[in-house]
Amino acid sequence: MQKLDFYRCMKLFKRLKLVKIGRRRLYRASFITFSTLNIIAFTGAYISTHFVEAGQFGIGLSRPNSSKRPSDFGLEYSMHRIAIGQNEWLEAWLIPSKISISKGTIVLFPGSGSSKARQLLMQARVFNSLGYDTLLVDFRGVGGSSGNTNTIGIREAQDVVSSLNYARMLNSKRPIVLYGISMGSAAILKAIAQENIHPDAIIIEEPFARLVNAIGSRVRANYSIPAFPLTELIIFWGGIQHGFNGFTHNPVDYAIQVKCPTLVLQGKLDKWTTEAEIEQIFANLQGVKKLSIYPNAGHDLLVSNDPERWQQDIKIFLAEVNKN
Repeated sequence: MQKLDFYRCMKLFKRLKLVKIGRRRLYRASFITFSTLNIIAFTGAYISTHFVEAGQFGIGLSRPNSSKRPSDFGLEYSMHRIAIGQNEWLEAWLIPSKISISKGTIVLFPGSGSSKARQLLMQARVFNSLGYDTLLVDFRGVGGSSGNTNTIGIREAQDVVSSLNYARMLNSKRPIVLYGISMGSAAILKAIAQENIHPDAIIIEEPFARLVNAIGSRVRANYSIPAFPLTELIIFWGGIQHGFNGFTHNPVDYAIQVKCPTLVLQGKLDKWTTEAEIEQIFANLQGVKKLSIYPNAGHDLLVSNDPERWQQDIKIFLAEVNKN
């Protein structure tokens, strides 16, 4: 009987030992997985928000720039530097209207990872042909502006404020319209909602609704894995690196504070932002508004995808703005 109890105790001991070993392995695997995800997220957040000059050593994306100039499109222009504090600035190109009395000023902002030279010249030519001055702005970190980082529209909202104030200084008697692409649109919406600016109208092209969704869609596409929890970790570490809370960066919520006339332009095939999200942003806008969906466009420059329709949308909208 005692011998039987001894064998039972030994078997139980072995089982407990195996359970303990299994738990240790599970804890070790969980720790390794968690650590790996955090390293990937930290690195991904850093690389996607930092830029490195061509020919220089560093970790980040290639600094967006281009050799193109407005003169390549037959447009006269002057270079401007918009001061932000003592050590930072925005580089901007001012393209004057070809008519004697300008109808107003369009201030243009590029999307994330791009610059005024790469994304805004075709649109500027259209605005110019319609009788408007245009001010093409590089956010901090890109093009000819100071810095080497971007914050997906959070800090860029302050750049929108500075650019609007500068445009008003140049021409205070005519309407000023803000135009942004993707992140540029998010920055405009944030500036209106949280920085208390009052443009005469805005044109937002392909904005994202929530930063979590925007990052999540890219995680799924780039890594072919579920968005959670890597998306949340990327936003967390990006916030730590730059000092912001990305989980509250939601242009769909900013839209509630927008009361000026707004034109929303969106590609139906956009894989980063769904049509339902765009419709939610549109529904939250409080002023006179119009939504134009481009059936054959993804997350593209819509002026390139369908030039005639884009120009017509812009022309009709600006005519209504000037009428009022």
